[in-house]
Amino acid sequence: MKATPLSNCERRFLLRAIEERKRLDGRQCYDYRNVRISFGADYGCCVVELGKTRVLAQVSCELVPPKPNRPTEGILFFNLELSPMAAPGFEPGRQSDLLVKLNRLIERCLRNSKCIDTESLCVVAGEKVWQIRLDLHLLNHDGNIIDAASIAGIVALCHFRRPDVSVQGEEVTVYTPEERDPVPLSIHHMPICVSFAFFQQGTYLLVDPSEREERVMDGVLVIAMNKHREICTMQSSGGIMLIKDQVLRCSKITAVKVAEITELIQKALENDQKVRKEGGKFGFAESIPNQKITAFKMDSAAVDTNNVEEQAEEIIMKADPPSEVVAKPILHTPGTAQIGEGIENSWGDLEESDREEAAEEEGESEAAAFECQKMETEDTNTVGETKTDEPIVVSDSEEEEVVILEPQELPKKTRTQANTKQENTSKKAFNKRRKKKRAAH
Repeated sequence: MKATPLSNCERRFLLRAIEERKRLDGRQCYDYRNVRISFGADYGCCVVELGKTRVLAQVSCELVPPKPNRPTEGILFFNLELSPMAAPGFEPGRQSDLLVKLNRLIERCLRNSKCIDTESLCVVAGEKVWQIRLDLHLLNHDGNIIDAASIAGIVALCHFRRPDVSVQGEEVTVYTPEERDPVPLSIHHMPICVSFAFFQQGTYLLVDPSEREERVMDGVLVIAMNKHREICTMQSSGGIMLIKDQVLRCSKITAVKVAEITELIQKALENDQKVRKEGGKFGFAESIPNQKITAFKMDSAAVDTNNVEEQAEEIIMKADPPSEVVAKPILHTPGTAQIGEGIENSWGDLEESDREEAAEEEGESEAAAFECQKMETEDTNTVGETKTDEPIVVSDSEEEEVVILEPQELPKKTRTQANTKQENTSKKAFNKRRKKKRAAH
């Protein structure tokens, strides 16, 4: 798990609060968070909430051949998954060190403690036995995963029912729940893990650490115990040295917490069994028939339908009068716009004006061409009469360059430049007249 590290300010704040015997959620040092247990529609499915830490447990079974070294014992399989849905730091499809440590601790707590009678899972010795599989999914991570997982695992195992079987010779018959009632597992005791967090090399001790407290702790001690005060397993990690008095104090606290949690589990199982016999449903199983994504249910409120017409008339009388009805837009001609009352189509008028302008432009262009030809003839006559020694200045305009030409060598260039000047002047006059006409229209 790659969690975002705490800043130095947050670390100092948490350690200072622990030194003053204060916790962020208002608990005392030896207080446990609230435990809530809810069951699903099927046997062996439950959700355990330890504060904001939430774990889903599901138990399943199947008939498999037994192990060669233990032909008369069933098989137990445990699997814990940490998904990114629980915390962003968890990576999918990868077994981190934390996941391996948690899986091994759950196996020692539930399998090595012999809490389940594996011999009762044998159907035919050496041929068929029941394999019980416990899948634990962490839904939300807020610290102390191992305690929540151990409670969810033992609750799901106590709640699970396997199908009943019968053996006649070599034939094994598995009955459905409609044919025969399922059979519960044979459980001797209920081991439950309790975690202790140590700070400043064991000087300060906290029970049930939260996620932020786990980041600043120096070490953790996990004790698995049943209500008979039998220690099933114990594990210390973090590299701290604990003395005998600290371990004894933790074991005494564990005995008290385990007794309280065991009583809570038994009450939850009894209530579930009672509701199932009565045919009711509770927990997150309510969301299945109603097709809801949450288990929260709101009671239907009664609606008074008496004197509805009188109340409606009073509301209408008190209300403001309706606004004036706006008439529909008038469409003078087809194709007009429907904004406001509409505007008449004027495309025909525009076309007639364009025709007039086009006719005028054609007449003006013919006149301009005639003038250009007349000026060309005059220019040729003047060029022939000029003296050979005088230079010719074509234009005094700033826009055009002043070119001095010899009349004998370049007579053609002088005529073309004079023509361009006359054409420019005629075009400018034509454009001015055209703008005046358009403005008049």
